[in-house]
Amino acid sequence: MPLTFRKSFRVLPGVKVNINRKSWSVTTGGKHGPRRTVSSDGRRTTSMDLPGPFGYRHTTSSSSSRRTSRGSKLKTLTRALRGGKH
Repeated sequence: MPLTFRKSFRVLPGVKVNINRKSWSVTTGGKHGPRRTVSSDGRRTTSMDLPGPFGYRHTTSSSSSRRTSRGSKLKTLTRALRGGKH
């Protein structure tokens, strides 16, 4: 079994710093709203817990040159909340 390391520090209300063996990240947001995470390796993740066993997560990588506008992200989130395909 490999050894793992992960530590999370709350630096301000709604702001956490997460550290593991390979990288670190900063997470903003709370339990009941959307959370945004930016990691040292360039990943950006937006996630949100939905009622029941559902959740929403959208991840972009630094190697991806394609960026979506805020409006299209909102449309994707709205479709996900309604249960449609995206």
